[in-house]
Amino acid sequence: QVQLVESGGGLVQAGGSLRLSCAASGRTFSSYAMGWFRQAPGKEREFVAVRKGGITAYTDSVKGRFTISRDNAKNTEYLQMDSLKPEDTAVYYCAAGQYSVKSSDYDYWGQGTQVTVSS
Repeated sequence: QVQLVESGGGLVQAGGSLRLSCAASGRTFSSYAMGWFRQAPGKEREFVAVRKGGITAYTDSVKGRFTISRDNAKNTEYLQMDSLKPEDTAVYYCAAGQYSVKSSDYDYWGQGTQVTVSS
């Protein structure tokens, strides 16, 4: 059993930054890939990024702006979001599961945190 608790969302101006946190408890953090997805109103859930060990992948729209990192001691994954754009506005979810771009390959999900980017 894995529990994921997200925090760090908020309202920022375009061009600003946020760092999302995903704190994991239960199973060993390193046993799973940690993915990030987002969902805007009226849109389907979209892959953002994933990391397992030293291997990472990002969707094209966030490459160069978003970065995954982790603190093993705190069992916490981070999504650093820089140069934010209004189109980044969404509820962001962290997830644990397979190393994949498909939401169906993830078994555990955080509760989501709202990110709003104003123009």
